[in-house]
Amino acid sequence: MSTKKELRQRLREILAGIPSEELSTKSLHACHRLFEQPEYVKAEVIMVFLSLPQDLDTTPLVLRAWQSRKRVLAPKVSWNQRRMLPIEIRSLTEDLTVSAMGIREPVTGVPFPISMIDLVIVPGLGFDESGNRLGRGRGFFDRFLVHPEFQGVACAMAFEEQMTSEIPVGPLDRKVDMLVTDAKVRRFTS
Repeated sequence: MSTKKELRQRLREILAGIPSEELSTKSLHACHRLFEQPEYVKAEVIMVFLSLPQDLDTTPLVLRAWQSRKRVLAPKVSWNQRRMLPIEIRSLTEDLTVSAMGIREPVTGVPFPISMIDLVIVPGLGFDESGNRLGRGRGFFDRFLVHPEFQGVACAMAFEEQMTSEIPVGPLDRKVDMLVTDAKVRRFTS
């Protein structure tokens, strides 16, 4: 099995090789698959990662959630506390800034109660058929998903090309409950 570092590099290379038009099309396919899932339909409050250029584009998801009168939260990283704070956003322009790490996040806001979040859209570089996730290595989503107040569904969104046979798992790594790609929906049991 590859190390996490090697696997991250390999998956970044795979993603970099996908033309941007194809990334856009695949992103839309994955978003439309999610819109049909009961976990999304029933959710009133959704926390969404704000995509980076090589990520699955979550913009259509945010826009559709607002159209459906859902509350949309985005993570704001507190580097001092080494955790993410869920902050409600109402705009993809005025409410956001780019952090020192190059991540779009809310400018400011009061943290939303974690217990009220129904669905968290989780990023990742790679996934396996057991629901294991390879993130970017900082552990923010792993720590968030084990917060005692979080009782919602952890749903990853990715391209089918990000599937791999096995993800190396450490003691702090957390699985996702479901994974939606441009090709299919996978649900995992704990």
